[in-house]
Amino acid sequence: MQAAETPQQGSLQHGSPARLIAVLAAGGFASTFAGRVVEPLVGVLARDLASPPATVALLSTAFALPYALIQPILGPVGDALGKERVVVTCLVVMSLALAACTVAGDIGTLFGLRMVAGAAAGGVIPLSLAMMGDRIPMAQRQVAIGRFLVAVILGQLSGSTIAGLIEGAIGWRGVFALATGVGIVGLLGVALGFARRLRAPGGRFALAPALARYRTILRTPRARVLFAAVFVEAVAVFGIFPHLAHLIEARGEGGPREAGLVLAGFAAGGLTYSLTVGLLLRLLGQTRMLMAGGAVSGGALLTVGLAGAWQTDAAALVALGLGFYMLHNTFQVQVTEVVPEARASAVALHAFSFFCGQAIGVAVLGLGLETLGQLPALALCAATILAVGLVTARRLARPG
Repeated sequence: MQAAETPQQGSLQHGSPARLIAVLAAGGFASTFAGRVVEPLVGVLARDLASPPATVALLSTAFALPYALIQPILGPVGDALGKERVVVTCLVVMSLALAACTVAGDIGTLFGLRMVAGAAAGGVIPLSLAMMGDRIPMAQRQVAIGRFLVAVILGQLSGSTIAGLIEGAIGWRGVFALATGVGIVGLLGVALGFARRLRAPGGRFALAPALARYRTILRTPRARVLFAAVFVEAVAVFGIFPHLAHLIEARGEGGPREAGLVLAGFAAGGLTYSLTVGLLLRLLGQTRMLMAGGAVSGGALLTVGLAGAWQTDAAALVALGLGFYMLHNTFQVQVTEVVPEARASAVALHAFSFFCGQAIGVAVLGLGLETLGQLPALALCAATILAVGLVTARRLARPG
């Protein structure tokens, strides 16, 4: 089994952790920006491409599901060939797919291109987290990953907000052109930051060691708890996102602009977490952080279920973003240490579980909204995320 890099071996051209985070942030921002630009455009795309809004909402699934399914491949490839090299390649493919979206003529083509973009984006953030696990000590890692999440969340915030605000001026094709430009800038930032590492010889991929790493990870009880937790977390929290624009329009409260501002609330809450993570850790510790995150997230989902004004939804999503990242960032830190010698593979399986949940959650919430109604469906989500916080706080407090 391949040994993990030591901090000296993996240093960013002998630079500091702050520089490592800055370089990785460029790619993280670009990948999340690309993932979020579609959600405020559901109504516009439905009209322009003559497709039902429920179908167009699945463009989020078209991005998230390939993102998840590619993880079991990209994780061991990153462990073997070099994480930096895989991240750069993924950003190239993602940017090309986004550029092609600008000329898509029908919903089927757009679905296909979003799938390619999602699969490519799947190599960016998970491998970035693994690189931070390689090079940043565990005692500093949650704050460091929290700082990296500033860029990730700003990408979410910018993607959803800017798409909703500027679509009227440049059209949805213009929004995809902007996403392409952001992808290229992210690619250049990462490629220049890792220039020396990219010139070094890469390793070789072999199937047997990759399978051995996965067997080791899946035999680890703590890893199984983390994988299950992020799957359920994603179903409960992210299923509502693509449906918000349609729900707001159906209430007669606006269109892409209002939906974009509501969705931006989630990113604003996550940004609040990222800027206060050190303080929250000192006040709560990881165990109480999980319990509080589940409670805050549950209350926010229940508020959205009450179907008030869009401004109320926006405030609730700020709370949801804060609560979600209290949970999710703690899970991310824990998974970087479950099997240190196979860190990229462990983080990849974690991302696989999370994005499978996110992809399935869209369909599950769509069915729930249709059969149960908004309040009962979201009340179930609220109860679920509360349970995730309480159960994982108890389970992860145990050693091993």
